Amino acid sequence: MTAARTPPPAAPAARPGPGLRERKKIRTRTAIRAATYRLIREQGYDATTIERIAERAEVSPSTVLRYFPAKEDILLPDDYAPLLVAELRARPAGEPWRDSLRHVLRAGIALGALEDPEAARLRTRLMVEVPAVRTRMTESRADTGRLLCRTIGERTGRTPDGFEVRVLVMSLMSGLTEASLYWAEHGHEDDLGVLVDRALDILEQGLAPGKP
Repeated sequence: MTAARTPPPAAPAARPGPGLRERKKIRTRTAIRAATYRLIREQGYDATTIERIAERAEVSPSTVLRYFPAKEDILLPDDYAPLLVAELRARPAGEPWRDSLRHVLRAGIALGALEDPEAARLRTRLMVEVPAVRTRMTESRADTGRLLCRTIGERTGRTPDGFEVRVLVMSLMSGLTEASLYWAEHGHEDDLGVLVDRALDILEQGLAPGKP
């Protein structure tokens, strides 16, 4: 007798999609971001002004600044923080929290891989070359870290703003930043996911003796 097949989960079709106004906002953000990346590839970061971005995206400079308060903000990836928090909350209750964090950070790399790979490489190269971009990326990851602190506090019963939780999470965020910088500094030859795994191993186990 053939076992009955489990029906697939219901498709999210019942959930209403974004309305006309929201779709217009998404299109505008996408156009501004695409124009910025094209201009930076053509003429470099410093020569890519808000005015030139607006002209290429066919919007006004005030529109660019309404969507992105500074040029560095255009280069930030989409906000994955809520998705990462949801991933962490969905992990099994009895799973060691270090394993949960490793899963969540791997999921973040997988989400990043869904975007244009050239955009990811350009962004990390600019992190190396442009101090203002590196500062903004670091600030963004600190914001993500604060969300993770709250979620880890929920899972472990610790105070989210407690010393141990803050040191752990901010060490992870710093490790992610250094993995991204190393990836760009070495011509994007390595696999970023592998570098993140190595960073997690170092944070958990320390430096292996006898290695350069």
